[in-house]
Amino acid sequence: MTDPTSADEELYARRARSFGAQASAYAEHRPDYPLPAIRWGLPDRARHVLDLAAGTGKLTDGLLALGLRVTAVEPDPGMRAEFEQRHPGTAAFEGTAERIPLGEGAVDSVLVGQAFHWFDLDRALTEIARVTRPGGTVVALWNHDDLSVPWVAEFSELTKTGVSRRFLWQRPDLPEHPGFEPFERRQFSHVQRRTAGTLIDTVATHSHMLTAPDEEREQVITRLRDFLARTPETAHGEFDLPITTTVLRAVRK
Repeated sequence: MTDPTSADEELYARRARSFGAQASAYAEHRPDYPLPAIRWGLPDRARHVLDLAAGTGKLTDGLLALGLRVTAVEPDPGMRAEFEQRHPGTAAFEGTAERIPLGEGAVDSVLVGQAFHWFDLDRALTEIARVTRPGGTVVALWNHDDLSVPWVAEFSELTKTGVSRRFLWQRPDLPEHPGFEPFERRQFSHVQRRTAGTLIDTVATHSHMLTAPDEEREQVITRLRDFLARTPETAHGEFDLPITTTVLRAVRK
């Protein structure tokens, strides 16, 4: 008999590793991050920041737009190759949140887009504290559906598969670590310009879709396509997809 805890851990690890083969689609279809959300996370006079678990560089785009020097760390070779192609002037290193290839106090802030939930938090926050200067920040950002909009809430419910799960940003309790002051949480409104087709392409890059059985994935895509075709807000041409960006921030002691 399979131990359910072991099975859950294996599925969790498989979801965390699922993005590299779809790096190009991830880069094309995932939304960026609103600049006010990024600014809120940064400490005063930030200059050099780390984009940890940088993926294809969605968060790096915003950091560069703010005039910051960015170093990226990404464990997946496929995602890192896509990052390097799109950001040839930005240093990108192999590494993980639990083993960051930077020196002590190397950066003013460590930012994590759409990946904080994959970390071993105790080990990761210890390592993040090591590479962050005192008074610097750790910042975790998530883009997710704005469930206050009725059609978005219904669409979000329809996207769920048998491997969907509750993520860290949804929990009422916040992480704690002796190297950091208490975490704060804030939410920001955001939008992404989509069509019905590109919205489905976006959902197809989510880990629960990438790791779902083929038959279930096709069933989900079919019901999403049908829903978007009959929903007035999405049935014709381009539309703004309402997004909420949730940010967690803590200051390095």
